[in-house]
Amino acid sequence: MRPQSKASEGRCSIARMSKRPSPIAARRRPWARHAWFAVAVLGLATLANAAGAADASPATELKLSVAAGPALTLGKAAERWSQLLVETGDARLGAKLYPGASLAGRDPAREIGALKEAAADLAVGSALQWSLQVAALGVVGLPWIAPDNDALAALVANERLRAALAQKLEQQELMLVAIAPLGHRELATTSRAIRAPADLAGLRVRASPLPIVHELFLALGALPQAMGFAQAQAALASGGLDGVEGLPTALAAARTAVGGQRHLVLWGATADAMVFAVRKPLWDTLSPAQHAMLRKTAVQAIADTDSAGRREAALRKLSQNGIAVVRITAAGHEAFRSAAADMRARWRGAIGDDVVSIAEEAVAQRRTSAPGGS
Repeated sequence: MRPQSKASEGRCSIARMSKRPSPIAARRRPWARHAWFAVAVLGLATLANAAGAADASPATELKLSVAAGPALTLGKAAERWSQLLVETGDARLGAKLYPGASLAGRDPAREIGALKEAAADLAVGSALQWSLQVAALGVVGLPWIAPDNDALAALVANERLRAALAQKLEQQELMLVAIAPLGHRELATTSRAIRAPADLAGLRVRASPLPIVHELFLALGALPQAMGFAQAQAALASGGLDGVEGLPTALAAARTAVGGQRHLVLWGATADAMVFAVRKPLWDTLSPAQHAMLRKTAVQAIADTDSAGRREAALRKLSQNGIAVVRITAAGHEAFRSAAADMRARWRGAIGDDVVSIAEEAVAQRRTSAPGGS
């Protein structure tokens, strides 16, 4: 074995010395460890503070959709619900109103789609308009199922029916908060009063394009035409129309008497209801107390809006403007119901026989429990 030279020994000694930590480095290393620990703790604290600040920050304002403006009952109910939600002081429930179905491409029938796509968070909609997506909601509009105000109120208040409708809505990722009567769509005419099914033969009527309304007029021999109220007024003035149908509040707002209508028949054919709904993904993030508050404020909005009172005020206005009001009797309702029997049978199937049966039972129970009922 060759002995190492002194130069080699020196290099080895230097190498060995270089591997030893210096006394200064050895003294600094514990402090370095503490410094890194402090930085880590500070970082975690910063993240925690940021998360806390995010939790404490105001929630995003909810978007509440409605098709009508506040001059009409549906729009007024939505406006009042929005106000009451803001007044709760709960940042998670603060809502801004978007009228005119502006969140649904100006199409009331697309509001359910807007809710499902989260373009809207809450909505107050027409049961008839929404029935294009949730057929069961059309039960309130099945011709003459609830031909007077008391029958309609009993129908929408029935717990079994509400549960059935809530189930249908939940299948579309919507939660039913409340439902209330919006009223019946009545018929105003120019030349002749409507008292029997035969009076509608050949009648040119501006009617809603909703299939259930359109098909009813066809079944009774009328000639329904879809157009806006402004177009209808011009057509009436030119003799191209014989009448218009709609809610009394809408007829009064459109100044129906100015268009030449002289008769209004309260025939109880097709009713509508206002539906308060919340998209389910939002509902699932809210607490039971917030669910209760949504329901409480919706019920209060319904009471404050006073749909029945607004309807009666509209009828008084129409009467004061020279329109003669004809009220169809129970016997008259039965005559119209019989004349539209085939149409009603088709729509019973489309809506769902189970839902229609529940609604019919609710109305029948109201009749038997009313004073003088059989």
